[in-house]
Amino acid sequence: MGFNFRRRKISSAGLPFTSSRAGRITLHLLRLLAGSVFVFSGFVKAVDPLGTVYKISDYLDAFGGFGPQLAVLAYPAAFLLIVFELMLGVQLMLMLRFRSSTLLALVFMVAMTGLTLYIAVYNPVTDCGCFGDALKVSNWQTFYKNIVLLTIVVLLVVWRDKFKSFFLKPVEYCIGGVFLAAIIAFMVYNLLHLPVLDFRPYKIGVNIPEAMSVPEGAPADVYNYSFVYQKEGVKQTFSLDALPDSTWTFVEQKSELVRKGYEAPITNFTILNADYQDVGHEILAYRGRTYLVVMYDLTRTSVRGLETITEALAARTDGRVAGVTASNPAEVEAFKSAHKVKFPVYTADPVFLKTMIRANPGVVVIENGTITDKRNWRDSDKIQ
Repeated sequence: MGFNFRRRKISSAGLPFTSSRAGRITLHLLRLLAGSVFVFSGFVKAVDPLGTVYKISDYLDAFGGFGPQLAVLAYPAAFLLIVFELMLGVQLMLMLRFRSSTLLALVFMVAMTGLTLYIAVYNPVTDCGCFGDALKVSNWQTFYKNIVLLTIVVLLVVWRDKFKSFFLKPVEYCIGGVFLAAIIAFMVYNLLHLPVLDFRPYKIGVNIPEAMSVPEGAPADVYNYSFVYQKEGVKQTFSLDALPDSTWTFVEQKSELVRKGYEAPITNFTILNADYQDVGHEILAYRGRTYLVVMYDLTRTSVRGLETITEALAARTDGRVAGVTASNPAEVEAFKSAHKVKFPVYTADPVFLKTMIRANPGVVVIENGTITDKRNWRDSDKIQ
């Protein structure tokens, strides 16, 4: 089973757990479980590295203070986090440099458990993003998950001398190097093109009006309402069915979400023209193709990318072209004038645009309300 029974450390003295076959198997299963969690967490982030950048930026904005000024570190931080999680998971699963890997895992989990406790208590962001868009978990669920994972890592550290590597040291370095190169290449590909797996609601094949609809009879949100009244300088909270008499003065109403109801996969497709009128419904109702050129921030939009898209769409006669951005109207007009943009450019919420496509610029093809294709500007010649 890959254990070294000749060495007995004080840390395992008097603990017969690892002496039994069931105990040894359990330790291996815990090792594989911890490694697989790190691999899964890192993989879903590596699929969508730009989404990880956005999430780190959200954290920095939510923390306030100097946080927003550190936004320039979001890119390197995202890449380092992804590489660290994936490499750590691979090393635990294959028992590569196991002693140092378990110690790194312990330090990492102590830090992450503390961070997620803070997030669970103060709720600066509603989704921790630990599993990207592939799996949404609440902040408290994330904290509990980290408690379990931290416990497993502690056990692996305590009994790390019971494990013996499958490989010689030179082979371990070679395997690690191959995985590191593969991880970086995978991230770069997803960053320069689009995620090879799309876990977001605006994926190819989704009919947007259907995804926005709420099924008949679907459960609604359930709230608990309370009312604060004041009398003779004393404030008191009352329930809806036990309101006080007219001698009390109303102060405020409070609401608490008791149970979350059904939430449609897509809740936003609001696109505004220059007169602040919603044209999103017109795009969805159009009987034909709309080539939606998404440029969430015109100050960061690749001019070369826009030129590439414009050239690729110039020969298209099977639909209409429209742009959409989160930049303000003044920036839109200046951008259109500077780069001779002929198609209309609308405005929309930046989160909506960054969720729809991980590119700036990118093209989303909508036909009869259904997303039929999505391309980074580098692949705009492949639009179907």
